[in-house]
Amino acid sequence: MFKKTVSAIVMAAMLAAALTGCGGKETATGTSEPAAQEKTTDSTKSESSTAEKEAFKVATVRWADWGEAYHEGFVDTAADKTGITINWETILNADWGDKKAVLLAGGDLPDAFLGSICFSAAEIASNQNTFLALDDYIDENMPNFKAVLEKDPIMKALATSSDGHIYSLPSKKPCRPIVANQMFINQKWLDNLGLSMPQTYEEFYEVLKKFKDEDANGNGDKGDEIPYGQGYADSTMFFLLPFGMNIGADNTYLMSVKNGEPVFLPTLDSYREGIKWMNKAFTEGLIDPEIYTQDTSMRDAKLMNETPLVGCAPGWTADATFGPNASEYTALPALKGPDGERYVSSDPEHWNYSRNEFMITNTCKDPAALLRYMDQFYTEDASIQTFYGSFGIGIEKDGDNYSLLPPTDGNSADTFAWINSLRDFGPKYVEDGFNDRVKLPTDSGDGLKLELDKELSKYAKPAYPNVSYTNEQLNNLSTLYMDISSYVTTMQAKWVTEGGVDSEWDTYLDTLKQMGYDDFIKIQKDAYKAYQDSTK
Repeated sequence: MFKKTVSAIVMAAMLAAALTGCGGKETATGTSEPAAQEKTTDSTKSESSTAEKEAFKVATVRWADWGEAYHEGFVDTAADKTGITINWETILNADWGDKKAVLLAGGDLPDAFLGSICFSAAEIASNQNTFLALDDYIDENMPNFKAVLEKDPIMKALATSSDGHIYSLPSKKPCRPIVANQMFINQKWLDNLGLSMPQTYEEFYEVLKKFKDEDANGNGDKGDEIPYGQGYADSTMFFLLPFGMNIGADNTYLMSVKNGEPVFLPTLDSYREGIKWMNKAFTEGLIDPEIYTQDTSMRDAKLMNETPLVGCAPGWTADATFGPNASEYTALPALKGPDGERYVSSDPEHWNYSRNEFMITNTCKDPAALLRYMDQFYTEDASIQTFYGSFGIGIEKDGDNYSLLPPTDGNSADTFAWINSLRDFGPKYVEDGFNDRVKLPTDSGDGLKLELDKELSKYAKPAYPNVSYTNEQLNNLSTLYMDISSYVTTMQAKWVTEGGVDSEWDTYLDTLKQMGYDDFIKIQKDAYKAYQDSTK
C-alpha cells in the first residue's frame, strides 16, 4: 500500500494542458466530429477501424509526476478492444485544488474523471448536475459490474447514492490488509536495555520510561531519546488505542461503532480516561514535547535521524515511517487496555473498498461506450494489473495464480506500482480469497503489510462504514463539524499537555451540544442506518 512514501517524492509541474471536454470521433486526419448520443447493448458497435474511433477525454489526478506509463498496457488495450481512444489528462494533486474550482465553475469538463482522489463527497453532492446518473447505462452495457452488484452488498451500497441512483463506479482492491496504520517500536532499544516486548498499556508505559531514563540508543547521550513521537498517523488516537479508540481508515469524523451503534469517540468516558493517561506520560517527558507544534520536516528529521531518536510511533510500515532506520523497528503488539481488550486501527471497508472511482460528466456524448470500456476493469486479471502494472511489467500470471515482478528501475516496489498502474484508483473487483493466489515478497511493501496483518487482524473491531450522505446532510455536516472538530482538537492538545480533562469534561460536553453535536450525531446515525439498509 502506497502511503507516506509519496510525501518523499518532489512534486513536479503539472504535465497536462487545460482540460477540454469532447466526445467526438477521431478521424484519420486528426480532426474530430461530434458523436451521436448512443445507448446500446451491442458491444461490437464501437469496434470501428483504427482510422475512425470515438475519442474521449478522461481526467485523473496523480500524487506525483511519474509519467504516463500508468495507462499503458491493459488500460489502453481495453480501450482499443472497446473501439475507442482515451486522451488522458494527468493532473498533479498539488495543482488539483486550484484547477478543480476553475474547472467546475467554468464547465469546460472532460468526458469523465477517474479516481476517488478527484472529488470529495461534498463536492460531488454540490455539483451533482455535473455527473450523469448511470443506472440505465449500467443495465445495458456492464454485465461484469452488474454481476458484482448482485453478489456483493458492500459494492452495491458504495455504488448507490442517497437518492437511489448510481453516479459513480466503486472498487474492491486486491492485496489489502484489514489493519490500517499501526504502532512500531524500536526493537534494538528494547534489546539494549534488556526489555521484553510490552503486551499491556501499563507495560508500554514502563518501557517508555526506560527509554527516557536510560541511554536506549547507545550513543552515550542519556536523554536525547524521544520515547513516543509523532508518526504518519494520528499520534494521539494511536496512543489512546488501548482505551478503545479504534479509528478506521477514514477518520474524518472520528466515528466508530460500539455495540452495534455509531459513536463519536471524543465523547466517550474511555476517551477521557485515555487522555488522562496520555497527560501523565506527557508530563513525565515520555512524549515528544513538540508533538502538536512541529511541522512534517521536523517530524521526519526525528524519525530518520542518523542515530535513531524515536522509540515508538505509528505508521503504515516500518520502512515507510522510519526510512533508513527501519531495520531497528518492529511491530508493536495490540496492547491490552483497561477493559482487557486489545485494539487495532482496522477498517476493511475503507482500505479494501472505495466509491467514486469513475464518474461521467454531462458533456459526454456517448456514456455507453465509456461504460463498456470500464466494464472490462471488473475482472480479477484486470484488477491485479491496474493495481501493480500490466502482465509482464508489474505482475506475472501462472494459471490461477499471480506473482509480483521485481522493480526494474531502481524504485521501491510500491513506487514502481504507482508508476506502472492506476494503483489505488479506478474500478476494480476481486473475490474474497483472491489474495491467497498472489505471491508477494514478505520483506517490504504490500507483502510485508499483509504479513503484519496476519497477527493483528484477529483483534479487528467493527469500524464506521463508508456511508453515503444526502446533500442536506453534507451541507449540515460541513457547517457543524468545522466548529466541533476545531474545539475537539484544541481541547485534546490542551488536556494532553496541561491536564484538566476531569474538571472540564462536563463543560466540554455542554459546549459540543451548543455547537450542534446532537444534530451531528443524528446525521451519522441516520447515514449508518441507511447504509445498513442498503446492504440487505
